[in-house]
Amino acid sequence: QVQLVESGGGLVQAGGSLRLSCAASGRTFNNYVMGWFRQAPGKERELVAGIRWGDGSTAYSDSVKGRFTISRDNAKNTVSLQMNNLKPEDTAVYYCAADRAITIRRFPSVYDYWGQGTQVTVSS
Repeated sequence: QVQLVESGGGLVQAGGSLRLSCAASGRTFNNYVMGWFRQAPGKERELVAGIRWGDGSTAYSDSVKGRFTISRDNAKNTVSLQMNNLKPEDTAVYYCAADRAITIRRFPSVYDYWGQGTQVTVSS
């Protein structure tokens, strides 16, 4: 049974940092893309960062480029999202997801597995 479990969310002031982690289990993810999505109230779920587990190549949305860094740890089977210089508009529920694909795709509907989400709140 595949499980994705996020952790690391919380409340932080603008300009601060948080690190989210996603523990993946139940299968090997070498042929998967791992994505971090977020969804704010009243808005659609959007991809903020993705990583190809096999070769570690990454992609970011324009809104987080230069502030967020996605990485994976093969030994621990985890994917992390380091978020720096956080802004109030980064406030959302953040989800980890897995897509059996070669390219990093931004559409939530194509992702096969999802975590339960973790809340990130950035105060001004």
